[in-house]
Amino acid sequence: MDKKIQKLDMQPYYKKIYCDIVLKKYPEKEEICRPLLDKKELTVLDILKLNNIIFGDSNKENLSFNQKHRFYNKQAIFEILDYMRKNNLNNNQLAHHFKISRNTISKWKRLYY
Repeated sequence: MDKKIQKLDMQPYYKKIYCDIVLKKYPEKEEICRPLLDKKELTVLDILKLNNIIFGDSNKENLSFNQKHRFYNKQAIFEILDYMRKNNLNNNQLAHHFKISRNTISKWKRLYY
């Protein structure tokens, strides 16, 4: 048995999942998705973009269900807050753009700014 302890990343391999979805179900969208899928590692924001490109905007019921189950890691939070700073947006505008609660944005700003 190897003495080295390997860190297991318990996150799904989104790149493979989305490649398979595009190739099998939506081959016409392969060209649009290719720049994102060619990245070495996908961020949370990349995954959200891919999901929106492939499946488009769904109905309100599905959108609200999916919104409740989103998870943002620190890297994604910093990217979102950086986007806010670069584009000179307020909490309300940023919340509308990323479909996140204004309270969540305020909490992130308190914690990480």
